[in-house]
Amino acid sequence: MEFYFAPMEGVSGYVYRKAHHEFFPHMDKYFIPFFVPKENSRFSQKEKAELSRENNADTCTVPQLLANKAQPFIRMARELQEMGYEEINLNLGCPSGTVVSKKKGAGFLGETDELDAFLDCIFRELDMKISIKTRVGMNSPQEFARLLEIYNQYPVSELIIHPRVREDYYKKPLHMECFALALKESKIPVCYNGDLFTEADYHAFAEKFPRAGRVMLGRGMITNPALAEAIKLGKRIDRDTFRRFHDRLYEDHRRVLYGEKNVLFHMKELWFYMACMFSDYPKYLKKICKAQSLAKYEDAVNVLFYEQEFLPTVGYCPPEKRG
Repeated sequence: MEFYFAPMEGVSGYVYRKAHHEFFPHMDKYFIPFFVPKENSRFSQKEKAELSRENNADTCTVPQLLANKAQPFIRMARELQEMGYEEINLNLGCPSGTVVSKKKGAGFLGETDELDAFLDCIFRELDMKISIKTRVGMNSPQEFARLLEIYNQYPVSELIIHPRVREDYYKKPLHMECFALALKESKIPVCYNGDLFTEADYHAFAEKFPRAGRVMLGRGMITNPALAEAIKLGKRIDRDTFRRFHDRLYEDHRRVLYGEKNVLFHMKELWFYMACMFSDYPKYLKKICKAQSLAKYEDAVNVLFYEQEFLPTVGYCPPEKRG
């Protein structure tokens, strides 16, 4: 089984990826949160830092693009190729309202003729690996058969499937029958993505789909950064390692980001997931999120580590299930 780290906007940037790879060097691929190609514009300094080979050394890293126009996509893909990237990933999964309203991300899935024409153009023009991360439809899982038919026409290097439609966002049940259909009929190597938060979740999935050879982990990995290690090697993270990993992220964000406010924002985003690794965490998470200075933040984190039990097998808990 190969394990991929999902692109998570505002969470899994290069600071996170570098630290994660040094502490837990068992991910097969990292995906960079999406870039939006624009007409006649190049990468910003922030985007260049995210993409620089120095900041992505020693990892298999794949940039993700969010687009519905072929020429801007092709231009940016060629820029990435010049930087040394051998693969890019097309985002057809983002369910955000602002993205979907522009018929990008999951919104592009509802425009099958345009999507077909887009894919035809980019695969004719580009000589590099292009993978696709997709949902199974815009409004209904019944749309997936047609989408798979379209994907199968092209030399897609990999099809990463999140088996929800756009309207499901991340809350409603997964349409596993669509993933089963892909395993059976896809001409493209298939990767699964969706709600694998714990070792138990993974093993239940692997038992049901023994032919699956790739999985992408997102929220489960941000919660438990050693989740892939635990599955692959049976090596579970301990409190001390988790603390050292946190401290590395904290210091690196302080070094890279300007101002306490930006550091606090990034660390609070991480704690939305990581807090689930502790017993009775909700009230402690509230204190972390209310911290308005680094000193208050450090105090709140120290109290959580000191007072609560560390639970390495629990994993991510969706907000609607939290106490």
